[in-house]
Amino acid sequence: MAVPTSEEYDLNRKRAALYILPFVLLGIGNLMLLLGWGLRPLWAFLILPPILFVSVLGYIAFRTGLVGNRLDEETAADTK
Repeated sequence: MAVPTSEEYDLNRKRAALYILPFVLLGIGNLMLLLGWGLRPLWAFLILPPILFVSVLGYIAFRTGLVGNRLDEETAADTK
């Protein structure tokens, strides 16, 4: 297995951020919508930690190549 270069790491970080950005924006938009409806700020901000947690998990999965590695393993197993 080849060691990734620093350029590949930068590419993976940018790609991961682009993949996760829509989900973060949807979560923040949902938070703003709840606040606009007049929900108490404490209750509205209770949904923020799960949004951020799932976004960070997704970022890590895309950045480290976990998603791609799983797909590569499945296709290799199918060809055997």
